[in-house]
Amino acid sequence: MHREIPETKRKALKINLDPTIYGTFAEIGAGQEVARNFFTAGAASGTIAKTMSAYDMAFSNEIYGSEKSGRYVSKSRLEKMLRHEFDLLTERLSGEKYRDRRFFAFANTVTTLNYNKTNDPHGWVGIMFQSEPGGEANEIILHIRLLDSDNSLQQNVLGIVGVNLVFAAFFLSQDVQSMIESLVDNLSVGSVEIDLINLRGPCFKHANDRLVNLYLIAKGFSSAAIFDKNTQVCQSKDVLYKRDIMILRTKYRQKSTPNFDLFNRAVEQFKRSQNIGDENLLVLIEVLMSNMLDDDQEINTSDLEEFANRAEELCSTGNNVIVSNFTRNHKLAQYLSRCKPHSVGISTNIANLRRIFDSTKYGENYTDELLAYVSDLFSRNVKLYAYPYLDKKNNQIITTHNMPVSEEAKPLFEFLIKNNYITDIESYDKKDVKTV
Repeated sequence: MHREIPETKRKALKINLDPTIYGTFAEIGAGQEVARNFFTAGAASGTIAKTMSAYDMAFSNEIYGSEKSGRYVSKSRLEKMLRHEFDLLTERLSGEKYRDRRFFAFANTVTTLNYNKTNDPHGWVGIMFQSEPGGEANEIILHIRLLDSDNSLQQNVLGIVGVNLVFAAFFLSQDVQSMIESLVDNLSVGSVEIDLINLRGPCFKHANDRLVNLYLIAKGFSSAAIFDKNTQVCQSKDVLYKRDIMILRTKYRQKSTPNFDLFNRAVEQFKRSQNIGDENLLVLIEVLMSNMLDDDQEINTSDLEEFANRAEELCSTGNNVIVSNFTRNHKLAQYLSRCKPHSVGISTNIANLRRIFDSTKYGENYTDELLAYVSDLFSRNVKLYAYPYLDKKNNQIITTHNMPVSEEAKPLFEFLIKNNYITDIESYDKKDVKTV
C-alpha cells in the first residue's frame, strides 16, 4: 500500500493547525529555512514559540557553549542546541495553558555552498520532541549532504527536509521505515544525501540504529554506513578525516571467509611502504551490500538484520566496519576522498583485478571505461595491495606477475605495477592462499 505524500506546505499547515504541537526552531548557517516554511503555511503562531539564529561565534558560544573541536557544523553542536532549547521550553512554559502541549525543539547547523563553490555543503539536523504531553523526550538526529550546485536550491532543500523531519516525528514515528522514507518527500533525486540517523527515546525503544542506517543504504539515501569498534554508527569525516586508511573488501554472503591472514600482511606492508605510524592508521573491513541490492526482490528486515549481525561480528574483531554499495574500487576511493585521507590502501583479490583488465568482460568502450576507472581510483592517493589466489584448474598461484591481461590493457597495467600503484602482498604463506 502506497503512502500518501502531502505537499510541503500541507505538511507544515497540518502541524500548525494541531493545537498540541508547540516548540522552537534554532537554525545556524543557512538562514531560517525551516521556520520560513511554517510561517508561510499560515497559522504559525499555534506552533512556534520562538525562532532564532546565532551566526556570530561569540553569540553562539554564549548561548550553547564552546566546541572543543572548533567545528560548529558538528553533531555535538546540534545536541547542545537541542538540549538547550528543549530545556528552556519545559522550564518556561508551564501551567494550565500548556498542559496539553507536546513540546519540541528543532535545530540545524549547516554550511551551504560558498561563493567560490569550494566547500563541501553538509549539516546536522535534529528534533527533540514529546510524543505525549509531559512525556519523556524523543530525539531524531540526521547528517545530510546537500548536492545541488546552487546555494538557493540547497537552502530550499534544507527547508523541505526540516518540515519532513518535524512531520515525521509527530505523525510517522510509530513506523520507522515510513518515517525514514518520508524524509525525502517532495525532493528531487540527487538533491540530498542522508548518511547518518540516530534515534533515541521511548518512541524508538524497539528501533536499532544499525538497522536504520543500513536501511538508508537499501533505499538509496546513502552509499555507506560506518560502525566503530563498539558497533556505534559514525559520520564518515569524524572517523576518516586525514587518516591513513587500510580497507579489506568483502561481499555479503560471499562463499569464503575473509582472508585475514593475508590482510594482516597487507596492513603491515601498507605501513612500511607509506611510512605510517599506528597512531594515525585506521583499519576498515568493508561489507558490500551491492550484490543484495542488485536483486529485484524487496529488501526485508531479516536481510538487514543479517547485515547488522555481520557488522557486529566484524566489529568484535577490533576493527571498524563500513557497509557500502560500492561495486567498484574507484567508487570507494571517491567516497573516501571527501574525508581528505593522507593515504588509502585497498586490499583486493587478484581475481577481482583480473576481471578489470580483461576486455572480454566489457563492451566496445572498454579502453575508455578502464582509463576512467584508473584515473578515478589512483588520482586519490590510493594503492592496491593484491593478494594471490590458487587457480584450481592448473594448481597455480596467480599474482600480478602471471595474471592474464588483455593486450590493449597491458601498457597501462605495466605502468601501474612499475610505479607501485598495484603491489603484490609480500612474504605470504602458501597455506593462506585460497582457491577461486
